[in-house]
Amino acid sequence: MKVIGVANQKGGVGKTTTSVNLAAALAEERCRVLLIDLDPQANATSALGHEPIEGHSVYEALLQTGTLADAVVPTRRNNLWLIPGDIHLAGAEVEIARQDDHLTRLRDALVPLREDAPFDFIFLDCPPSLGILMTNALAAADELLVPIQCEYFALEGLSKIDGIVGQIRDSGANPNLHIAGILMTMYMRNNLAQQVVFEVQKHFSEAVFLTIIPRTVRLGEAPSHGKTIFEYESNGLGATAYRALAKEFLKKNKQATRRK
Repeated sequence: MKVIGVANQKGGVGKTTTSVNLAAALAEERCRVLLIDLDPQANATSALGHEPIEGHSVYEALLQTGTLADAVVPTRRNNLWLIPGDIHLAGAEVEIARQDDHLTRLRDALVPLREDAPFDFIFLDCPPSLGILMTNALAAADELLVPIQCEYFALEGLSKIDGIVGQIRDSGANPNLHIAGILMTMYMRNNLAQQVVFEVQKHFSEAVFLTIIPRTVRLGEAPSHGKTIFEYESNGLGATAYRALAKEFLKKNKQATRRK
């Protein structure tokens, strides 16, 4: 089982879109996937057509009053489970900040799931801020997937999150943390986007996914209907791109078990 943090401190880069649709695409590939919504706004939760459920978020596990296993709920897609987000997560930022183990609460809560290994992959959909929830995700993840928009400030954002990863490693909270995948999103065929892709590939080489996610209206519309892109427009450009990403992701993670 591998835990992947999907993170970028900058909002509006396709982070939650990627978390939801990559998780769903891997479920299509018969991988057992758990998506954990760490954002108090619960956008990943609503994008899967769910409402926040009292007592079913990571809040209780972070406060050590419950377990992650008890918070897991099924989705309507085979092989895909969810721990919903809810507004109480905003309180966790304050309630655990003063604790000595505030960086490692989520990592510790994941230990039973790692031991039981009921999933092939766990995705942590991080909030777009450098608070307790995001740093807990970085301390708990085996690796990071960083979506970045094909725009001028992409390299600056990558540099910042690379620095944060270094700080988490140096703190001892997660000495093996690394950026394993960089995903270019919201791509449009223009000179700027092409130049941004070229620069990111030049600086980060093999970490950059070959799959590039296009900017499409359907990808933006699907969450408002509580649907993944595969339910909303199964044969469109967005669905095709995320299916290709799932296959590329699996090639990088050959140890994943496929179920027939």
